[in-house]
Amino acid sequence: MLISVEGVYRNGRIELTENPNNVPEGTCVIVTFVKSNDIDLASQGIDREQAKALRVSLATFSDDWNSPEMSVYDNYDAAKANC
Repeated sequence: MLISVEGVYRNGRIELTENPNNVPEGTCVIVTFVKSNDIDLASQGIDREQAKALRVSLATFSDDWNSPEMSVYDNYDAAKANC
């Protein structure tokens, strides 16, 4: 069984952002620490209002962008080199 749930490490504990379904108490886990996905918008010349407008304008692409079919573009340069 492999279930992934996001969380945050604080004060020596992992705080999950959601409760996993159908996972019995006492189940062993493996924790992997990853770097934050936060982007310093100010360093890119984008303020909060611009970021908000950008998020709204790109929201229509969200479903397509996150669809499994789009994974073909994850390694576009490598795929193009094999053509």
